[in-house]
Amino acid sequence: MNDIKSEISSPKDLEKIEIDLFLQGIFEWYGYDYRDYAYHSIKRRIWHRIHAERLNSVLELLDKVLHNPDCMQRLTEDFSINVTEMFRDPLFFLEFRKKVIPILRTYPSIRIWHAGCSTGEEVYSMAILLQEEGLYDKTKIYATDINTNVLRIAKNGIFSISNMKRYTNNYLEAGGTRSFSEYYKVTNDKVKFDPSLSKNVVFAQHNLVTDRSFNEFHVILCRNVLIYFNRNLQAKVHQLFYESLGMFGILGLGDKETISFTNKADYYKELSRQQKIYQKIK
Repeated sequence: MNDIKSEISSPKDLEKIEIDLFLQGIFEWYGYDYRDYAYHSIKRRIWHRIHAERLNSVLELLDKVLHNPDCMQRLTEDFSINVTEMFRDPLFFLEFRKKVIPILRTYPSIRIWHAGCSTGEEVYSMAILLQEEGLYDKTKIYATDINTNVLRIAKNGIFSISNMKRYTNNYLEAGGTRSFSEYYKVTNDKVKFDPSLSKNVVFAQHNLVTDRSFNEFHVILCRNVLIYFNRNLQAKVHQLFYESLGMFGILGLGDKETISFTNKADYYKELSRQQKIYQKIK
């Protein structure tokens, strides 16, 4: 017995085993695969839900999740990464105008995939940019996320008015050519973006971990999502993106992400090192 206990050298090791069992249980029962998410990030979210449910341990939460789908839904919300804003990282969108728009002009039609679109602010940002560049009418945007609740928000296009000052500044820094307020109408403490911005957008559930490619795209944007995955899962998702991009297609990542040090690095060239915009070349 002492020999067995010696293999578990600390409570942290035991906690890791419990969390591994927890994630495996969710995968086996619900089909949601969080096993390759960054460990420390997923651990924080599990403990947040443990405390919110007034439980005491990982295994207590596992028992409740397996027998209570509503609890599983709450956990899924915790695991979703929903930090976003209009024209987030404005210089990315400014560089997109300069480096990518000239390429897109050469295509008779354009397909763009926003992977992990959250509540849709960046989708509407791209629609505005494309409209100003005269390309929106020939573009189809596929906006996907694992979380159906945030997709519902994205489809409605209704956001808090309290964010509009920041979003307006972002828009101007991103090279916006009109008055940002022209794109939405104010109702009480909310704004609703013009329906014309979503007429060419398909909002759909898609799981980057378990689902496969569903089309060939000219542009894939997945910004500030991969940082929550471990190296193995990042490699899997990069393979998915590579398979989903047409030749000379564009991949846009978040400011803390890179194609460097992946097994796909040699298959792209940098269009913008600082803004993490890459073009598939083989």
